[in-house]
Amino acid sequence: MTHKPQIKIPATYMRGGTSKGVFFRLKDLPEACQSPGEARDKLLLRVIGSPDPYQKQIDGMGGATSSTSKTVILAEPTQPDHDVDYLFGQVSIDKPFVDWSGNCGNLTAAVGAFAINGGFVAKDRIPENGTCTVRIWQANIKKTIVAHVPITNGEVQETGDFELDGVTFPAAEVQVEFMDPADGEGSMFPTGNLVDDLEVPGVGTLKATMINAGIPTIFVNAGDIGYKGAELQDDINSDPAALARFETIRAHGAVKMGLIQNIEEAANRQHTPKVAFVAKPSDYVSSSGKSIGAGDVDVLVRALSMGKLHHAMMGTAAVAIATASAVPGTLVNLAAGGGDRTHVTFGHPSGTLRVGAEAKEVNGQWTATKAIMSRSARVLMEGWVRVPGNTF
Repeated sequence: MTHKPQIKIPATYMRGGTSKGVFFRLKDLPEACQSPGEARDKLLLRVIGSPDPYQKQIDGMGGATSSTSKTVILAEPTQPDHDVDYLFGQVSIDKPFVDWSGNCGNLTAAVGAFAINGGFVAKDRIPENGTCTVRIWQANIKKTIVAHVPITNGEVQETGDFELDGVTFPAAEVQVEFMDPADGEGSMFPTGNLVDDLEVPGVGTLKATMINAGIPTIFVNAGDIGYKGAELQDDINSDPAALARFETIRAHGAVKMGLIQNIEEAANRQHTPKVAFVAKPSDYVSSSGKSIGAGDVDVLVRALSMGKLHHAMMGTAAVAIATASAVPGTLVNLAAGGGDRTHVTFGHPSGTLRVGAEAKEVNGQWTATKAIMSRSARVLMEGWVRVPGNTF
């Protein structure tokens, strides 16, 4: 029997925020994979090491968590006044599935650096020293994101003293602006309500705020589902029954938000929506052993991604949190003390995060104009990734 040799594809392995992913230039992909479809999905699955029934992704670049099972494809801009098109693929760990339904806010910080290093940004727009503004078209959700990338001696500065809870080492700060983050095709609150009664078989009727800003997210009160809001990963992820309940909540919320037509479709839409639970501030110890005081935060939030509690917070979910907090009467706003606000500091399993957001009501409909947060990014490895020649 003959076997096709491996092929190698130019790629860069990057950290962005609290996530890691394999970055590609569209034109570097094999021709069959330069268009959406089965060939591209098969390639990315094999690169990451999925599907893996062992859920370890040993034979690939993935790290066996939702935060590290990610791929990015960058291309020349299709929109005027933008520098780059950014397409994100969330790769399932144990299923042969790539979810293209949403963005990764964390990796957005790395997109700006990659775009500069990869020649997508015109040289006359890159200062010798200062900040380079990278205009990103997020192709999954058709939104503009602006990354402010520090430049030193004409090159992207990656080292620095900016600390981000959930990331061990400090790095250079990258400010990311999510412009008009609400869903442009419908209401920011798809049901028309700031708070709904969400009926979940086997769980009960829960108060829920369902918002589409940054990423579709379902917020419920921690106390309504038996939690305090200060839980860490193992408290949730070691409990299969709890994970099943959260998936049931997510699936029924997705139907109510109009994202899927029936519960069964949720299995093929793992990346969106997210489900999160909120609580008023309280003291807790983060996963790194850092003490978080009730006075350090406005609200506690825990969110699940790809069926597991996230070790920190997804960037897009942080946008949803900040936007919801800016709208008086949502569960996030109420847990944060109510009233008008333009920013929120929330506690997550790894520590705290401050995010700014602007929301306004126009003709009875709420919309978000901008959300801002600081992240960091770093190239971890660059060169080629290899996959068997019969992959696609």
